[in-house]
Amino acid sequence: MDYRVFIHTNHKQWLGAVVSAYSMKRNSLHADRFEVEIIHHEDYPFLHAKEGQWYLRDGQRRQWLNDDLQSFTPLRFMPPELMHYQGRAVVVDPDVFAVGDVWELLSKEMGGAGLMCRPRTGKKGKEGCLASSVMLLDCAKLTHWKVEETFQQLFDFQVDYMDWICLKREPRDLIELFENEWNDFDKLTPQTKMLHTTKRKTQPWKSGLPVDFRPAEKKNLWGLILRARRHLFGEYALLGRYRTHPDPNQERYFFGLVKECLEKGLVSAEQVRAEMAKNHVRHDAFEVMERIEPLAPPPGHPLGWELPAQQKAA
Repeated sequence: MDYRVFIHTNHKQWLGAVVSAYSMKRNSLHADRFEVEIIHHEDYPFLHAKEGQWYLRDGQRRQWLNDDLQSFTPLRFMPPELMHYQGRAVVVDPDVFAVGDVWELLSKEMGGAGLMCRPRTGKKGKEGCLASSVMLLDCAKLTHWKVEETFQQLFDFQVDYMDWICLKREPRDLIELFENEWNDFDKLTPQTKMLHTTKRKTQPWKSGLPVDFRPAEKKNLWGLILRARRHLFGEYALLGRYRTHPDPNQERYFFGLVKECLEKGLVSAEQVRAEMAKNHVRHDAFEVMERIEPLAPPPGHPLGWELPAQQKAA
């Protein structure tokens, strides 16, 4: 059986995707049994073709912007097509980093399900939203996933983006839940298997930079204020700056992985500086790496791994 891990990203989250890909192999005792691929937004013209057009999100019409921080999210549904609806895949956001062995997830008993994930938390979780940011997929059971077709339906106002992303369109008997530790939301404990720095405003590599994501505009007073702000001042005006992550261990873990990527030549210092110049990476990134201790070696010293050359360039 073919086993692959996919990380989907865009130009703003490129470094996170490379670090995520590295972490998957670094921390696996079975790194020779699966491949890791980065799915990049720029390679899918159907996304770019919708620039500025209106689509349905949370029951409201929003404009599609390819420059948004999370314009890659429709691509989390691409792996079954890319694998020709065969084999197993794990797909993660570019802000998800392996702490445990991803092979344990790839080889997990699925009980006949087509996909496994965890619930969202907070209000969305109470409304039945599932977290599609980390999924285990049995691709043979997901032949109905046609990403470009569903993406078009957002703009035909037939499908709501949030229903798609929250997996509310999937038959519930197709879905099983895995342990929350496979998608730990801003929590790093001895039980964490995948760390997801999901609170965008505190992502460790963005601290101090101007906010460049669009907040949700819900149907309440705060949503009305946010809509007024956007109409009067622009998409990202008055949103402030990214804050320091409240858990310094998560910052240390991310930048420890970046240091290893630099040492192994998976990224270059020039590429990191270029990302800093674009405000995709905090401007004190090298200072942070100088003051942190190296990460402990992964258990069992698994196989070495090199990111494919075509994925090294930003």
